[in-house]
Amino acid sequence: MNTRLRIVTLTLLLSLASTASGQPKEFNYDESKVPKFNLPDPLKLSNGDSVKDAAAWRSERRPQVLELFREHVYGRSPKKPRRVFAEVVESGQALEGRATRKQVDIRLQRDGGPVLHVLIYSPAKSNGPTPAFLGLNFNGNHTVSNDPAVPVTKNWVRRGKNNRASADSRGTSASRWQVDRIVKRGYSLVTLYYGDIDPDFDDGFKNGIHPLYLKKGQAKPAADEWGSIAAWAWGLSRVLDYLHTDESIDQTKVAVIGHSRLGKTSLWAGAEDPRFAIVISNNSGCGGAALSRRRFGETVKRINTSFPHWFCDNFNKYNDNENELPVDQHMLVALMAPRPVYIASAEQDRWADPRGEFLSAKFAEPVYRLLNAGGLGAEQMPAVDKPVADRLGYHIRTGKHDVTAYDWDRYLDFADKHYGR
Repeated sequence: MNTRLRIVTLTLLLSLASTASGQPKEFNYDESKVPKFNLPDPLKLSNGDSVKDAAAWRSERRPQVLELFREHVYGRSPKKPRRVFAEVVESGQALEGRATRKQVDIRLQRDGGPVLHVLIYSPAKSNGPTPAFLGLNFNGNHTVSNDPAVPVTKNWVRRGKNNRASADSRGTSASRWQVDRIVKRGYSLVTLYYGDIDPDFDDGFKNGIHPLYLKKGQAKPAADEWGSIAAWAWGLSRVLDYLHTDESIDQTKVAVIGHSRLGKTSLWAGAEDPRFAIVISNNSGCGGAALSRRRFGETVKRINTSFPHWFCDNFNKYNDNENELPVDQHMLVALMAPRPVYIASAEQDRWADPRGEFLSAKFAEPVYRLLNAGGLGAEQMPAVDKPVADRLGYHIRTGKHDVTAYDWDRYLDFADKHYGR
Protein backbone atom coordinates (compact mmCIF):
# COMPACT_ATOMS: atom_id res chain seq x y z
CA MET A 1 0.00 0.00 0.00
CA ASN A 2 1.65 3.24 -1.12
CA THR A 3 0.28 5.38 1.65
CA ARG A 4 2.39 8.42 0.84
CA LEU A 5 0.94 8.72 -2.67
CA ARG A 6 -2.60 8.17 -1.49
CA ILE A 7 -2.34 10.84 1.16
CA VAL A 8 -1.49 13.39 -1.53
CA THR A 9 -4.96 12.80 -3.02
CA LEU A 10 -6.63 13.25 0.35
CA THR A 11 -5.89 16.95 0.54
CA LEU A 12 -6.76 18.77 3.71
CA LEU A 13 -9.17 21.56 2.73
CA LEU A 14 -8.03 23.78 5.55
CA SER A 15 -5.45 26.45 6.19
CA LEU A 16 -4.32 26.15 9.79
CA ALA A 17 -1.49 27.81 11.66
CA SER A 18 1.58 25.64 12.17
CA THR A 19 1.13 25.91 15.89
CA ALA A 20 -2.35 26.45 17.28
CA SER A 21 -3.09 28.01 20.62
CA GLY A 22 -2.58 25.58 23.48
CA GLN A 23 -0.64 23.01 21.44
CA PRO A 24 2.88 22.15 22.72
CA LYS A 25 5.28 23.93 20.37
CA GLU A 26 8.15 21.46 20.32
CA PHE A 27 6.13 18.95 18.26
CA ASN A 28 5.43 18.82 14.54
CA TYR A 29 2.42 20.64 13.09
CA ASP A 30 3.85 21.01 9.57
CA GLU A 31 2.38 18.61 7.03
CA SER A 32 5.53 18.79 4.91
CA LYS A 33 7.52 17.34 7.83
CA VAL A 34 5.38 14.25 8.29
CA PRO A 35 7.82 11.35 7.80
CA LYS A 36 7.49 8.85 4.98
CA PHE A 37 5.72 5.70 6.06
CA ASN A 38 3.83 2.67 4.82
CA LEU A 39 0.81 1.44 6.70
CA PRO A 40 0.34 -2.22 7.55
CA ASP A 41 -2.33 -3.71 5.33
CA PRO A 42 -5.38 -4.77 7.35
CA LEU A 43 -6.24 -7.27 4.62
CA LYS A 44 -2.95 -9.15 4.62
CA LEU A 45 -2.48 -12.13 6.91
CA SER A 46 0.61 -12.57 9.07
CA ASN A 47 1.96 -15.09 6.55
CA GLY A 48 1.63 -12.56 3.72
CA ASP A 49 -1.47 -14.02 2.10
CA SER A 50 -4.28 -11.65 1.13
CA VAL A 51 -7.70 -11.71 2.78
CA LYS A 52 -10.10 -12.24 -0.09
CA ASP A 53 -13.47 -12.72 1.56
CA ALA A 54 -15.49 -11.90 4.65
CA ALA A 55 -15.06 -15.38 6.12
CA ALA A 56 -11.26 -15.05 6.08
CA TRP A 57 -11.48 -11.64 7.74
CA ARG A 58 -13.72 -12.89 10.52
CA SER A 59 -12.03 -16.22 11.20
CA GLU A 60 -8.37 -15.36 10.56
CA ARG A 61 -7.36 -11.74 10.07
CA ARG A 62 -9.57 -9.98 12.58
CA PRO A 63 -8.39 -12.25 15.46
CA GLN A 64 -4.78 -11.64 14.37
CA VAL A 65 -5.21 -7.86 14.39
CA LEU A 66 -7.00 -7.90 17.74
CA GLU A 67 -4.17 -9.94 19.29
CA LEU A 68 -1.55 -7.56 17.86
CA PHE A 69 -3.24 -4.61 19.54
CA ARG A 70 -3.47 -6.55 22.79
CA GLU A 71 0.20 -7.52 22.73
CA HIS A 72 1.72 -4.27 21.53
CA VAL A 73 -0.61 -1.37 22.43
CA TYR A 74 -3.41 -1.75 24.98
CA GLY A 75 -2.60 -5.00 26.75
CA ARG A 76 -4.69 -8.07 27.44
CA SER A 77 -7.63 -7.71 29.81
CA PRO A 78 -9.16 -10.33 32.09
CA LYS A 79 -12.09 -12.40 30.91
CA LYS A 80 -15.61 -11.37 31.78
CA PRO A 81 -16.24 -12.14 35.47
CA ARG A 82 -18.67 -14.92 36.18
CA ARG A 83 -20.84 -12.51 38.09
CA VAL A 84 -21.14 -8.83 38.90
CA PHE A 85 -23.40 -7.38 41.56
CA ALA A 86 -25.69 -4.55 40.46
CA GLU A 87 -28.12 -2.61 42.64
CA VAL A 88 -30.43 0.27 41.77
CA VAL A 89 -29.77 2.69 44.61
CA GLU A 90 -31.93 5.62 43.51
CA SER A 91 -34.47 6.60 40.88
CA GLY A 92 -36.68 9.59 40.20
CA GLN A 93 -37.71 12.30 37.78
CA ALA A 94 -35.26 14.74 36.22
CA LEU A 95 -35.19 17.67 33.80
CA GLU A 96 -38.52 18.98 35.11
CA GLY A 97 -40.23 15.72 34.31
CA ARG A 98 -38.83 15.30 30.79
CA ALA A 99 -36.55 12.48 31.91
CA THR A 100 -36.26 9.71 34.45
CA ARG A 101 -33.07 9.18 36.43
CA LYS A 102 -31.67 5.91 37.68
CA GLN A 103 -28.50 5.40 39.71
CA VAL A 104 -26.99 1.93 39.81
CA ASP A 105 -24.03 0.63 41.80
CA ILE A 106 -22.04 -2.18 40.17
CA ARG A 107 -19.59 -4.23 42.20
CA LEU A 108 -17.13 -6.71 40.79
CA GLN A 109 -17.08 -8.66 44.04
CA ARG A 110 -19.77 -8.96 46.66
CA ASP A 111 -17.84 -7.20 49.43
CA GLY A 112 -15.15 -4.54 49.10
CA GLY A 113 -13.33 -3.36 46.02
CA PRO A 114 -14.24 -0.56 43.62
CA VAL A 115 -17.86 0.40 43.02
CA LEU A 116 -18.93 1.64 39.58
CA HIS A 117 -21.55 4.33 40.12
CA VAL A 118 -23.68 4.39 36.98
CA LEU A 119 -26.02 7.28 36.15
CA ILE A 120 -28.82 6.78 33.60
CA TYR A 121 -31.10 9.45 32.15
CA SER A 122 -33.93 8.20 29.94
CA PRO A 123 -36.84 9.88 28.15
CA ALA A 124 -39.81 10.11 30.50
CA LYS A 125 -42.16 9.19 27.67
CA SER A 126 -41.11 6.22 25.57
CA ASN A 127 -42.85 3.36 23.84
CA GLY A 128 -40.57 0.66 25.13
CA PRO A 129 -36.84 0.17 25.58
CA THR A 130 -34.74 3.09 24.32
CA PRO A 131 -31.41 3.09 22.50
CA ALA A 132 -28.58 4.50 24.58
CA PHE A 133 -25.23 6.24 24.52
CA LEU A 134 -22.75 4.88 27.07
CA GLY A 135 -19.65 6.87 27.97
CA LEU A 136 -17.22 7.64 30.76
CA ASN A 137 -17.05 11.13 32.25
CA PHE A 138 -13.92 12.89 33.49
CA ASN A 139 -14.93 14.56 36.74
CA GLY A 140 -17.77 12.65 38.37
CA ASN A 141 -21.44 12.01 37.65
CA HIS A 142 -22.43 15.17 39.51
CA THR A 143 -20.71 17.28 36.82
CA VAL A 144 -22.85 15.88 33.96
CA SER A 145 -25.87 18.01 34.92
CA ASN A 146 -27.08 20.31 37.68
CA ASP A 147 -29.20 17.53 39.13
CA PRO A 148 -28.98 17.80 42.96
CA ALA A 149 -29.97 14.15 43.40
CA VAL A 150 -26.63 12.95 42.01
CA PRO A 151 -23.99 12.62 44.75
CA VAL A 152 -20.61 14.32 44.45
CA THR A 153 -17.97 11.68 43.79
CA LYS A 154 -15.80 10.76 46.76
CA ASN A 155 -13.07 9.25 44.60
CA TRP A 156 -9.79 10.83 43.51
CA VAL A 157 -10.24 13.48 40.79
CA ARG A 158 -7.65 15.25 38.68
CA ARG A 159 -9.05 18.64 39.56
CA GLY A 160 -10.16 19.92 42.93
CA LYS A 161 -8.52 20.69 46.24
CA ASN A 162 -6.40 17.74 47.35
CA ASN A 163 -7.80 15.83 44.36
CA ARG A 164 -11.26 15.79 45.89
CA ALA A 165 -14.43 17.03 44.22
CA SER A 166 -16.73 19.59 45.81
CA ALA A 167 -20.32 20.67 45.27
CA ASP A 168 -19.01 23.71 43.38
CA SER A 169 -18.22 21.42 40.45
CA ARG A 170 -21.82 20.28 40.01
CA GLY A 171 -22.92 20.71 36.41
CA THR A 172 -19.54 21.96 35.19
CA SER A 173 -19.41 19.36 32.39
CA ALA A 174 -23.05 19.73 31.34
CA SER A 175 -22.15 21.23 27.97
CA ARG A 176 -20.24 18.05 27.10
CA TRP A 177 -23.15 15.77 27.84
CA GLN A 178 -26.24 17.61 26.50
CA VAL A 179 -28.62 15.46 28.55
CA ASP A 180 -31.75 17.37 27.54
CA ARG A 181 -30.82 17.17 23.85
CA ILE A 182 -30.24 13.42 24.06
CA VAL A 183 -33.48 12.50 25.82
CA LYS A 184 -35.52 14.80 23.55
CA ARG A 185 -34.26 12.73 20.62
CA GLY A 186 -35.51 9.55 22.30
CA TYR A 187 -32.19 8.21 23.61
CA SER A 188 -30.94 7.33 27.07
CA LEU A 189 -27.60 8.54 28.39
CA VAL A 190 -25.58 6.15 30.54
CA THR A 191 -22.43 7.45 32.18
CA LEU A 192 -20.03 6.82 35.04
CA TYR A 193 -16.88 8.45 36.34
CA TYR A 194 -13.80 6.81 34.81
CA GLY A 195 -11.98 7.09 38.14
CA ASP A 196 -14.45 4.60 39.62
CA ILE A 197 -12.77 2.00 37.42
CA ASP A 198 -9.17 3.16 37.63
CA PRO A 199 -7.97 6.53 38.98
CA ASP A 200 -6.01 8.35 36.29
CA PHE A 201 -2.54 8.58 37.81
CA ASP A 202 0.49 6.33 37.80
CA ASP A 203 1.13 4.56 41.08
CA GLY A 204 2.12 1.18 39.68
CA PHE A 205 -1.50 -0.03 39.40
CA LYS A 206 -2.07 -0.28 43.12
CA ASN A 207 -5.47 1.39 42.83
CA GLY A 208 -8.68 0.75 40.89
CA ILE A 209 -9.61 -2.65 39.51
CA HIS A 210 -6.13 -3.88 38.51
CA PRO A 211 -5.23 -5.40 41.91
CA LEU A 212 -8.35 -7.59 41.75
CA TYR A 213 -6.91 -9.47 38.77
CA LEU A 214 -3.21 -9.83 39.55
CA LYS A 215 -1.92 -13.37 39.62
CA LYS A 216 -0.43 -14.78 42.81
CA GLY A 217 2.93 -13.14 43.41
CA GLN A 218 2.36 -10.53 40.70
CA ALA A 219 2.91 -6.89 41.72
CA LYS A 220 1.75 -5.20 38.50
CA PRO A 221 0.41 -6.16 35.07
CA ALA A 222 2.86 -7.93 32.75
CA ALA A 223 4.28 -6.12 29.72
CA ASP A 224 1.47 -7.38 27.51
CA GLU A 225 -1.32 -6.90 30.07
CA TRP A 226 -3.85 -4.11 30.44
CA GLY A 227 -3.07 -0.50 31.21
CA SER A 228 -5.63 2.07 32.25
CA ILE A 229 -7.24 2.52 28.83
CA ALA A 230 -7.92 -1.19 28.60
CA ALA A 231 -9.23 -1.16 32.19
CA TRP A 232 -11.62 1.68 31.43
CA ALA A 233 -12.79 -0.15 28.29
CA TRP A 234 -13.25 -3.38 30.27
CA GLY A 235 -15.32 -1.42 32.80
CA LEU A 236 -17.58 -0.13 30.03
CA SER A 237 -18.27 -3.74 29.07
CA ARG A 238 -19.27 -4.51 32.64
CA VAL A 239 -21.78 -1.66 32.50
CA LEU A 240 -23.04 -3.10 29.21
CA ASP A 241 -23.48 -6.43 31.01
CA TYR A 242 -25.84 -4.64 33.39
CA LEU A 243 -27.68 -2.83 30.58
CA HIS A 244 -28.48 -6.24 29.09
CA THR A 245 -30.60 -6.83 32.22
CA ASP A 246 -32.28 -3.40 32.23
CA GLU A 247 -35.64 -3.59 30.49
CA SER A 248 -35.73 0.16 29.86
CA ILE A 249 -32.68 -0.01 27.55
CA ASP A 250 -32.60 -1.55 24.07
CA GLN A 251 -29.55 -3.77 24.54
CA THR A 252 -29.08 -4.12 20.76
CA LYS A 253 -28.69 -0.37 20.34
CA VAL A 254 -26.05 0.80 22.80
CA ALA A 255 -23.43 3.14 21.33
CA VAL A 256 -20.13 3.65 23.15
CA ILE A 257 -18.76 7.19 23.10
CA GLY A 258 -15.67 8.91 24.49
CA HIS A 259 -13.69 12.13 24.30
CA SER A 260 -9.89 12.52 24.25
CA ARG A 261 -8.28 9.71 26.33
CA LEU A 262 -11.78 8.35 26.78
CA GLY A 263 -12.19 8.41 22.99
CA LYS A 264 -9.19 6.09 22.83
CA THR A 265 -11.08 4.03 25.39
CA SER A 266 -14.32 3.92 23.40
CA LEU A 267 -12.46 2.67 20.33
CA TRP A 268 -10.76 -0.10 22.27
CA ALA A 269 -14.04 -1.00 24.01
CA GLY A 270 -15.73 -1.27 20.62
CA ALA A 271 -12.90 -3.44 19.28
CA GLU A 272 -12.95 -5.80 22.25
CA ASP A 273 -16.72 -5.98 22.67
CA PRO A 274 -18.81 -6.46 19.50
CA ARG A 275 -22.02 -5.91 21.48
CA PHE A 276 -21.53 -2.15 21.13
CA ALA A 277 -23.72 -1.27 18.16
CA ILE A 278 -22.00 2.03 17.28
CA VAL A 279 -18.56 3.33 18.28
CA ILE A 280 -17.87 7.07 18.59
CA SER A 281 -14.45 8.70 18.99
CA ASN A 282 -14.34 12.42 19.80
CA ASN A 283 -10.91 14.11 19.46
CA SER A 284 -9.10 10.91 20.51
CA GLY A 285 -5.73 11.63 18.83
CA CYS A 286 -2.60 9.54 19.44
CA GLY A 287 -3.42 6.04 20.61
CA GLY A 288 -6.99 6.65 19.47
CA ALA A 289 -8.08 7.47 15.94
CA ALA A 290 -4.92 9.27 14.72
CA LEU A 291 -2.31 7.35 12.74
CA SER A 292 0.78 6.85 14.92
CA ARG A 293 3.20 6.80 11.98
CA ARG A 294 2.41 10.40 11.03
CA ARG A 295 4.09 11.72 14.19
CA PHE A 296 1.97 14.85 13.90
CA GLY A 297 1.12 16.57 17.19
CA GLU A 298 1.28 14.11 20.08
CA THR A 299 3.60 11.15 19.46
CA VAL A 300 3.86 7.65 20.87
CA LYS A 301 6.95 8.60 22.88
CA ARG A 302 5.31 11.66 24.34
CA ILE A 303 2.13 9.86 25.36
CA ASN A 304 4.05 6.96 26.92
CA THR A 305 6.28 9.39 28.81
CA SER A 306 3.48 11.62 30.09
CA PHE A 307 1.00 8.84 30.81
CA PRO A 308 2.96 5.63 31.44
CA HIS A 309 -0.09 3.89 32.88
CA TRP A 310 -2.40 4.22 29.86
CA PHE A 311 -1.00 1.52 27.59
CA CYS A 312 0.75 -1.80 28.12
CA ASP A 313 4.51 -1.66 28.74
CA ASN A 314 5.22 -3.22 25.34
CA PHE A 315 4.01 -0.02 23.67
CA ASN A 316 7.20 1.68 24.90
CA LYS A 317 9.16 -0.31 22.30
CA TYR A 318 7.72 2.03 19.68
CA ASN A 319 8.83 5.34 21.17
CA ASP A 320 10.44 7.15 18.20
CA ASN A 321 10.00 3.80 16.44
CA GLU A 322 6.45 3.92 15.10
CA ASN A 323 7.27 2.29 11.77
CA GLU A 324 8.05 -0.97 13.58
CA LEU A 325 4.55 -1.20 15.04
CA PRO A 326 2.81 -4.20 13.48
CA VAL A 327 -0.45 -2.21 13.53
CA ASP A 328 -1.65 1.35 13.15
CA GLN A 329 -4.91 2.97 14.14
CA HIS A 330 -6.76 2.44 10.86
CA MET A 331 -6.63 -1.23 11.81
CA LEU A 332 -8.26 -0.41 15.16
CA VAL A 333 -11.16 1.22 13.29
CA ALA A 334 -11.32 -1.79 10.97
CA LEU A 335 -11.84 -4.09 13.95
CA MET A 336 -15.32 -2.56 14.33
CA ALA A 337 -16.39 -3.55 10.80
CA PRO A 338 -19.17 -3.86 9.78
CA ARG A 339 -20.50 -1.83 12.71
CA PRO A 340 -20.87 1.96 12.29
CA VAL A 341 -18.00 4.14 13.58
CA TYR A 342 -17.97 7.93 13.84
CA ILE A 343 -14.71 9.87 14.28
CA ALA A 344 -14.67 13.59 15.06
CA SER A 345 -11.92 16.20 15.11
CA ALA A 346 -11.71 19.90 15.99
CA GLU A 347 -10.10 22.62 13.87
CA GLN A 348 -7.93 24.01 16.66
CA ASP A 349 -7.01 20.61 18.08
CA ARG A 350 -3.80 20.14 16.11
CA TRP A 351 -2.38 18.07 18.98
CA ALA A 352 -4.83 15.27 18.12
CA ASP A 353 -3.89 15.37 14.38
CA PRO A 354 -7.27 15.85 12.64
CA ARG A 355 -5.93 14.64 9.31
CA GLY A 356 -4.51 11.52 10.94
CA GLU A 357 -7.92 10.85 12.49
CA PHE A 358 -9.63 11.20 9.10
CA LEU A 359 -7.08 8.93 7.44
CA SER A 360 -7.69 6.15 9.93
CA ALA A 361 -11.32 6.10 8.88
CA LYS A 362 -10.36 6.28 5.20
CA PHE A 363 -7.81 3.46 5.39
CA ALA A 364 -10.22 1.25 7.36
CA GLU A 365 -12.62 1.50 4.43
CA PRO A 366 -11.27 -1.53 2.48
CA VAL A 367 -12.36 -3.84 5.31
CA TYR A 368 -15.85 -2.31 5.32
CA ARG A 369 -16.01 -2.71 1.53
CA LEU A 370 -14.93 -6.35 1.81
CA LEU A 371 -17.85 -6.93 4.19
CA ASN A 372 -20.27 -5.09 1.87
CA ALA A 373 -20.86 -2.59 4.66
CA GLY A 374 -20.34 0.65 2.76
CA GLY A 375 -17.55 3.04 3.66
CA LEU A 376 -16.85 6.67 4.48
CA GLY A 377 -18.58 8.32 1.56
CA ALA A 378 -15.75 10.76 0.86
CA GLU A 379 -12.42 10.63 -0.98
CA GLN A 380 -11.02 13.81 0.55
CA MET A 381 -11.07 15.24 4.04
CA PRO A 382 -14.18 17.42 4.32
CA ALA A 383 -14.17 21.14 5.01
CA VAL A 384 -14.78 22.40 8.53
CA ASP A 385 -18.36 21.84 9.70
CA LYS A 386 -19.20 19.73 6.64
CA PRO A 387 -19.68 16.18 7.99
CA VAL A 388 -19.54 13.07 5.84
CA ALA A 389 -21.20 9.86 6.90
CA ASP A 390 -21.97 6.49 5.43
CA ARG A 391 -21.12 3.37 7.48
CA LEU A 392 -18.13 5.37 8.69
CA GLY A 393 -18.64 8.99 9.69
CA TYR A 394 -16.29 11.92 10.13
CA HIS A 395 -16.35 15.65 10.77
CA ILE A 396 -13.94 18.39 11.74
CA ARG A 397 -15.76 21.22 13.44
CA THR A 398 -14.94 24.79 14.33
CA GLY A 399 -13.37 25.15 17.75
CA LYS A 400 -11.07 23.43 20.19
CA HIS A 401 -10.57 20.11 21.97
CA ASP A 402 -14.01 19.57 23.49
CA VAL A 403 -17.41 17.93 23.05
CA THR A 404 -20.08 20.35 21.90
CA ALA A 405 -23.77 20.46 20.98
CA TYR A 406 -22.67 20.37 17.33
CA ASP A 407 -20.87 17.07 17.95
CA TRP A 408 -23.88 15.58 19.70
CA ASP A 409 -26.22 16.56 16.88
CA ARG A 410 -23.98 14.68 14.46
CA TYR A 411 -23.85 11.60 16.71
CA LEU A 412 -27.61 11.60 17.19
CA ASP A 413 -28.17 11.94 13.44
CA PHE A 414 -25.70 9.10 12.83
CA ALA A 415 -27.48 6.86 15.33
CA ASP A 416 -30.86 7.71 13.81
CA LYS A 417 -29.51 6.77 10.37
CA HIS A 418 -28.18 3.38 11.42
CA TYR A 419 -31.05 2.51 13.74
CA GLY A 420 -33.60 3.45 11.09
CA ARG A 421 -35.24 6.02 13.36
